Amino acid sequence: MPETYVVWMQAVYLSFKRIVMILHHPFHLSLFTVLLLTLSACHSNNRAETSYDGVPMIILDTDIGSSTDDLFALEMLYRYEDDNKCKLLGVVVDREGEACAAVADIMNTYFGHGDTPIGLVRKGIPSPVVWIDYKGLSSYTYTGKDGRPMFERTISDYSSLPDGWELYRKLLSEAPDKSVTICSIGFVTALAQLLESEADEYSPLDGVQLVRKKVKKIQLMGGVFGDSIEPDFNFFQGISFAQTFFRLWPDDVDIVFTPMEAGDPVEYTPEDVIADVSWTDVHPIKQVYLTCKCDTGQKMWDPMTVIHAVEGDGLFTLSGRGKVSITQDAITQFSASPEGNCRYQIPGDATWAETILGRIRAANKR
Repeated sequence: MPETYVVWMQAVYLSFKRIVMILHHPFHLSLFTVLLLTLSACHSNNRAETSYDGVPMIILDTDIGSSTDDLFALEMLYRYEDDNKCKLLGVVVDREGEACAAVADIMNTYFGHGDTPIGLVRKGIPSPVVWIDYKGLSSYTYTGKDGRPMFERTISDYSSLPDGWELYRKLLSEAPDKSVTICSIGFVTALAQLLESEADEYSPLDGVQLVRKKVKKIQLMGGVFGDSIEPDFNFFQGISFAQTFFRLWPDDVDIVFTPMEAGDPVEYTPEDVIADVSWTDVHPIKQVYLTCKCDTGQKMWDPMTVIHAVEGDGLFTLSGRGKVSITQDAITQFSASPEGNCRYQIPGDATWAETILGRIRAANKR
């Protein structure tokens, strides 16, 4: 029950009690009982109005500030939400540094979603690999002709942002049961910290219980399940966090992996990116591609988690169910099991790759 509701109810009760005492009415407790039942009914009606309507409710967990596929995943979520195909509850930035949070803020603001809350990991992976350094999006690097920053921001003080795990707890506690889909397209730092969290002002449940109660599934960009046996990049960067995640994630909440091999066929070339945004000179993704060296063979791994989360299984070929474990070297191991909570995307052919890329390009052209 929200604290403001409790305070309001107590205030109303005290007012009624004073009136009753003045009138020397002997049945003030009965009056309070009637009042309490009435208020509880009103509260229950309010809860019913916020019940889950089936539209995917999504939290994006991203290591934005390095690979550009994070930008396209976020852009697609804005487009989906504008079309009433999903609800973007919040963005957790799991790459340390306020400059990374600023990139998310610029994206939110530019696309008209400035009220989307942002959480920031502060005790995560100290110096992860940076593939394409576009954190300058929030600084003097991107300026208009008058010397002012090209992109507006909604947040003025990034030090005031909640930790990522704390934002998770707040958003999950407010959501209907089994309604939230997490799209994890970076490190699992904040997720590990969420799972280790204890009861607080947001929920009497610990992190594992809260995930089990509120999360429908997680779309996780990570893992290697093809013929090649090699470490996963995202997990290897913070192996202790990854091991915590795999150890504590509830075995009755589904994980759908987008492994490296599934996204390899989906390539969005820098030339096509810039051409698709030819309708404007002021666009955050376009400026990244005009300013940074982006011809690094960037694949569209991350948007595939978003497309799957919103559009469902129909576009994808999936493995059977199983269980996934991780080694100290960040090698993911899949064991088939009908009772398992894990599945992974299987790479499609060239026609399938064009279909997926078409979804991404359509969002970028709008």
